[in-house]
Amino acid sequence: MTRGTEERESPSTDQLPGSHGPSATVEVEPSAVGVVRTEYAPDPDGDPDPGEIVWTWVPFEEADGRGKDRPVLVVAREAAGTVLAVQLTSRQRAAGQEWMALGTGPWDREERDSWAGLDRVLRVHPEGMRREACALDRARYQRVIHRLQQLYGWR
Repeated sequence: MTRGTEERESPSTDQLPGSHGPSATVEVEPSAVGVVRTEYAPDPDGDPDPGEIVWTWVPFEEADGRGKDRPVLVVAREAAGTVLAVQLTSRQRAAGQEWMALGTGPWDREERDSWAGLDRVLRVHPEGMRREACALDRARYQRVIHRLQQLYGWR
């Protein structure tokens, strides 16, 4: 049977970078990660750098093994070579949740407004990301960092 372009198989979870093994993207306790050094340092070199938006598999909040391939904003580097990131979404979020409006950017092909989820911090391994999407501008990155510092005591 010939397969048309409309009938593409989506990759299984175990084929998505960051979904399993030692390079899996995991949620971390933001106040327990130790010293967090934030520095705006985008570099289109294929590695995730603070200020960049990259794609990785992100576990669902239910922590039941399921997740979704999605964009994340890299906020800091860790000494072990991993980075800390927050997830992005194009779905408008309810008041009372810790989401920050970012506006639009080239990470979303449909040019929809995006929000950064600040209530979950993710640890991303360089091997666990699928691709670099773009760099967020310094002003929006600094707004996110400032709020994370307020929430978690990062300096």
